[in-house]
Amino acid sequence: MNLLEQYMSGKLDERSVSGNLRSLTTQRAAVDFYSNDYLGLATTGVLAKRILQDAAHIVALRTGSTGSRLLSGNTPLAATLEQKIATFHKAEAALLFNSGYDANVGLLSALADRHTTILYDELCHASIIDGVRLSMSPRKYKFAHNNTEDLEVKLKKYAELGPVMVVVESVYSMDGDMAPLNAIVQLCETYHAQLIIDEAHATGVMGPRGEGLVCMLGLQQRVFARVHTFGKALGCHGAAVVGSTLLKDFLVNYARTFIYTTALPDHSLYAVQCAYQYLSAPDFSHAPLHQLIAYFRHRIADTGISGWIESTSPIQALVVGDNARSKTLATQLQQAGMQVNAILHPTVAQGMERLRICLHTFNAKEQVDTIFDVLCRERKTQ
Repeated sequence: MNLLEQYMSGKLDERSVSGNLRSLTTQRAAVDFYSNDYLGLATTGVLAKRILQDAAHIVALRTGSTGSRLLSGNTPLAATLEQKIATFHKAEAALLFNSGYDANVGLLSALADRHTTILYDELCHASIIDGVRLSMSPRKYKFAHNNTEDLEVKLKKYAELGPVMVVVESVYSMDGDMAPLNAIVQLCETYHAQLIIDEAHATGVMGPRGEGLVCMLGLQQRVFARVHTFGKALGCHGAAVVGSTLLKDFLVNYARTFIYTTALPDHSLYAVQCAYQYLSAPDFSHAPLHQLIAYFRHRIADTGISGWIESTSPIQALVVGDNARSKTLATQLQQAGMQVNAILHPTVAQGMERLRICLHTFNAKEQVDTIFDVLCRERKTQ
C-alpha cells in the first residue's frame, strides 16, 4: 500500500478495534422503528398515490434539472413551490436547497464574516457544525445543550463585538428533546442576536399542520431564519431556508451550496408539493403519532427502565453508555422483528451511546410492547 492507503487502513483499523466501524447495510424486513418517516409518507404509499394521481403531468416533467438554478435549472414549479412553502411556514420567502445538509452549510457559511460571532448548541447536527466551520467567523463557540444560562453568559461576552448568530435545533435528532425556544428568542432579542433554527425533525410533526415548533409557539416573526427539510416526515428529499426576502436574495448570491450545484429536478419538486398539499388537506392529522408517543412514554414509566431521555417527539433515546451493549440490545430487538439501531460513539459523545427509537403513524401499540418486552428481559438477565 502507498502512504495514503496505509493511513486509510490504519484509521479503519482503529475504528474496528474500538467497535464503531461504520458499514452500509440494506433495509431489513422488520418493523420500522429506525427511519425518520414519522408520518409514513415515504413508505406506506400515501404520498406515492398523490403523486401519481395525474400521471400525464408526471410524464411531462423534466427528469433532470439540467443545471444550477442560476443557469438552466430554474423552473416555474420551483418558484411556485417556494412561495407555497413560505406561506405554509408563515414566512416572507423561501429558498430551495438539495438537502438539509446543503441548506445548513450554505446558510451558515454565507452569513458569517470575520466580524461575526456564532454561538451554537453543543448537540447541533453535523451539517450545522460544518457550516460553522466553513464560515469566515473567527469566534465560534458551543454552549451547553438547552442551557439558557450558559447561552446568556456567552451573549453578554460577545454581543458588543459585532453581529451575533445563535444556532439551535427545535427538535434534536439524537435526543428527541426540544429547545426552550421562548427563552432563547427572548435572550436573542435582549442581546440583539439573530436566531437560526433547524426545524428538520419538527417539520410535519409539530404545529397543527406540521408547520414546525416555531409556528406552533407563534415565534415566526421573531426568528431570523429557519431550515425545513423534506426527507423526514414529508417523505421526499431536499430542504428550504425560510425567512425574509432580503435573506433569500442574499443566499441566491452567496450560498455556495445553492449556486454551484445542479438543482432538484421537477419530479422531486412535485413530490414536495404533494407532501405540502397532504399537510394542508382538511382531514390531515398527526394526532395518531402523538397518541403513540404518549403511549410509549407511559410504557417507560410503567416498566421503570432508566436511561430514557425526556422527549415528547417521535425520537425516543435510551442511553446505554457503551458501544458493545448498545449493539447487543439492538441485535436482540432486531431478532424480535423490531428494526432499532444502535447509535455509537463518535456519532454521539463517549458514554452517551444509545438505542434511538423512531415512532411512526404506522407503528402499533403491540409493536411498542414488544420493544419493552425485549428490554425488560434483557434487564432481568443482567
